[in-house]
Amino acid sequence: MDNSIQSADEIEYVITTYSDMIFRVCLVILCNEADAKDATQETFLKYITKAPSFNDSEHQKAWLIRVATNICKDMCRFKKRHTHVNIDELSDYYQMPESAGILEDVLSLPPKYKVVIYMYYIEGYDVTNIASIVGISVSATKKRLQRGREMLKLEYN
Repeated sequence: MDNSIQSADEIEYVITTYSDMIFRVCLVILCNEADAKDATQETFLKYITKAPSFNDSEHQKAWLIRVATNICKDMCRFKKRHTHVNIDELSDYYQMPESAGILEDVLSLPPKYKVVIYMYYIEGYDVTNIASIVGISVSATKKRLQRGREMLKLEYN
């Protein structure tokens, strides 16, 4: 049997043996239970997809810890670059109370319209950049902007 292919029993054993320890390592680094769970899952996903071979159990344990810490570091870097705001607190970021109502209406749009409206009017992206970011054509972006505007127009007429 090829060493790079792992049996389901072996994978289950590794996950059962190391999951609590990997979760605790991730929790210490990330200080967030949900993120720690995500990082733990990502660690074992890498273990399954990479199918590394190890000299012994200590080598395996060290590899899992190293992968988990790298994933956690990546998550921390991402969070520093992309600040997260709770949707319930978004209205606090707008000075004028009337803007909060508009924001609520934008947030109530279906996701495919909400994203393009937000990126166009709030973030200031042009249609070409939005299309690239969202992964749709320029014409689809324009159509979503048009339909989103129409939905908002119905709210204010």
